[in-house]
Amino acid sequence: MTKTILLTGGGSAGHVTPNIALLPGLRNAGFEIHYAGTADGIEHELISAQPDIKFHAVDSGKLRRYASLKNLSDPFKVLKGIRQARRMIREVKPDVVFSKGGFVSVPVVIAAHGRCPVVCHESDYTPGLANKLASRCADTVCMTFEDTIALSSRSVRKKAIHTGTPIRRELYSGDREAGLRAMGFNGKKPVIMVMGGSLGAAAINIAVREALPVLTKDFDIVHLCGRGKVDPDVVHPSYVQFEYVGKELPHMLAATSLMISRAGANAVFEFLSLGIPALLIPLPLEASRGDQILNAEYVRKKGYAAVMEQRDVTAETLAARVRELYANRESMIRRMKADPLLDGTQEVLNVILKAAAGKK
Repeated sequence: MTKTILLTGGGSAGHVTPNIALLPGLRNAGFEIHYAGTADGIEHELISAQPDIKFHAVDSGKLRRYASLKNLSDPFKVLKGIRQARRMIREVKPDVVFSKGGFVSVPVVIAAHGRCPVVCHESDYTPGLANKLASRCADTVCMTFEDTIALSSRSVRKKAIHTGTPIRRELYSGDREAGLRAMGFNGKKPVIMVMGGSLGAAAINIAVREALPVLTKDFDIVHLCGRGKVDPDVVHPSYVQFEYVGKELPHMLAATSLMISRAGANAVFEFLSLGIPALLIPLPLEASRGDQILNAEYVRKKGYAAVMEQRDVTAETLAARVRELYANRESMIRRMKADPLLDGTQEVLNVILKAAAGKK
């Protein structure tokens, strides 16, 4: 008998790509797959590219920790989303709900609670507000970082399991030569990939461009600078810019020796699972809740990456840290290859299969 799963998660690509990473395994297990997200969110854009998944639009307000007039109206959006999700769940009759987080997941998880098993996944070292709320209604909470279990509340610790995070299969299928062609490089110099997230990172973009005269002596640089962030005035034979890369990304990663990146957990674990050492520049505390700082410190302690604070980033310091990282890359690669849970796809699938089978 066919099992049905309802996936949810959205608001950013990091709340969607792990769900996409699970799709091949769910298809192989014979699941009918549904997805709940906002109609205008990035999840709708990304999931609509999947031909065999039915997308269900759900309203959701953002739950803020700071003062805003929208805090008066958004709770009503959440309540509306719960009503929509309850109707959808009655129609779909999922055997299991899997939530990757983001505010759209909250009404879906609340609606599913008590009607079918609910599995949540927390990517970051410390849970965000949406996952804190959703985890109260979950039967199982999967966690990327083993340390997160001890930092959780007593009620969450009882149902938490360290699984790692799902990694998209296609990232392992890259071809180095195809990647070099896509970037326009000849392969004579090692390649640095700079990634600031889908919206880019202004501080990183500026420092990398200022450091080009030094960095390009020893490296070719591919810069994924975010939508609207390409600078047409910066031209160099060892430097290429893209707003965003889709199907060519696995090939470019196969040709990459080092990463310079923010420290969102999903992105970090994608390139660490490929054995690519990274220089992480997390969002500073004044621009975030501090999750990227904790993510970065965890992988630094593991010996998989180096870390710089954004306030310390200049053209000179960036070039110096990149050289240091490249000199130590082999030992970092060995440590990453020895870690079985940098790719947690199968572990998370096992949890979902167990939940769908009605086992506790």
